[in-house]
Amino acid sequence: MKRTTLTMMMALALTTTAVAANDWKDGAKDAWIDGKAETTLLLNGNLNSFDINTDVKNGAVTLTGKVENEVDKALAEELIENLDGVTGVDNQLTVVASGNKGNKAGDKDNSGLKDAKIATVVKTRLLFESEVSGTAIDVDAENGVVTLQGEVDSAAEKDLAVAIAKNTADVSRVIDKLQVAQ
Repeated sequence: MKRTTLTMMMALALTTTAVAANDWKDGAKDAWIDGKAETTLLLNGNLNSFDINTDVKNGAVTLTGKVENEVDKALAEELIENLDGVTGVDNQLTVVASGNKGNKAGDKDNSGLKDAKIATVVKTRLLFESEVSGTAIDVDAENGVVTLQGEVDSAAEKDLAVAIAKNTADVSRVIDKLQVAQ
């Protein structure tokens, strides 16, 4: 009887420990995704990231808060849904000022949205690459053409930065204005 009770208690303890370890692992992954989402929004010059909140549960990101127009709302969602580990985005952002809808100015905003997304994705990839000093590189995008400016430590770092930009989705061409430090 003692042996059966001891065995059952051991099994219960091991099961509880395994469940707790999985909860911790999932929580750490969600925290990592949340940090990437917050950083991505912060680095985008077109959004006021202080008015956007992110919450992550099992890889699904919920966006809450307020933005100025529909373009900003769409941009925030687009940026987050392309992050590694994100399984979905529930965009609950509230538009506090009405944007342009169905006119040429609105169409212009959509191309600006795409360029803003491209610039943000390239900048984020440069910042996450340990072999590139991403903070020293300015990234601009216009009609899918990315311009890289700034100073890097070596020709290899310059080549890596250009390759990262070229390998980013929706980039049609890269203009390299990077200078190698002397």
